[in-house]
Amino acid sequence: MGIGRPKQKTVTIEQPTRTEPFPLSHVAIIMDGNRRWADKLRLPRLLGHREGVKTLKELVKYAGAHGLKYLTVYAFSSENWNRSDKEVKYLLELLCQAIGSELDELDSNGVRLRFIGDLSGMPDNLRQEFEKAMLRTSSNKGLSLQVAVNYGSRLEITHAMRRVARAVKDGQLSLDEIEPAVVSSYLYSADIPDPDLLIRTAGEMRLSNFLLWQAAYSELYITPVLWPEFTPCQFELAVAEFSLRQRRFGGD
Repeated sequence: MGIGRPKQKTVTIEQPTRTEPFPLSHVAIIMDGNRRWADKLRLPRLLGHREGVKTLKELVKYAGAHGLKYLTVYAFSSENWNRSDKEVKYLLELLCQAIGSELDELDSNGVRLRFIGDLSGMPDNLRQEFEKAMLRTSSNKGLSLQVAVNYGSRLEITHAMRRVARAVKDGQLSLDEIEPAVVSSYLYSADIPDPDLLIRTAGEMRLSNFLLWQAAYSELYITPVLWPEFTPCQFELAVAEFSLRQRRFGGD
């Protein structure tokens, strides 16, 4: 006899009508389903990625306007290099174009833009665009948008452990001082609170090497909605379900 998923209360939202602050500060999203969306509409798969950028733009605008503090999105994983050369080239060019076309609006809306991941592995021109965008928006006080690029959580933790070991070797840190908060301070997300809610679109039931340390006690919300179809209404559905959860952090 199999073990089914526990039944949860469901909510219905026809239009986003937020009038109160979000009941959480940090949402992370695995933006999945761009290629399946294109397949469904019999469009070239690469167009699915372009539509996904439009979806992200609308969500950032909505979340920022309604006071969300942190949004972290999985844009390009360290495993995505294994895709075809054509798709990788398109994704990197699309990312560069998005920075160029959206930076003015992001800045004017007070968004603080950060790129997290192994940025040293990105093309020089793209890394320079990252650095310019981060510098330009560094003093903004609105939504903090983290875009994970060339990101893999196991790689992140490995790099953190190397830095911890180096600090111990150099006498800057003792073994007794190594505790979870110290490890967190060596991650890419050092000054960002852990996600309250992690959303994955397109129905896949896995974390895909995303924020494994940071999401230890995040609430998970899996939706079959493909990323290009994930509207602010869908976002509000996820937040509404989050508000019905009881977070125990391992306690009773």
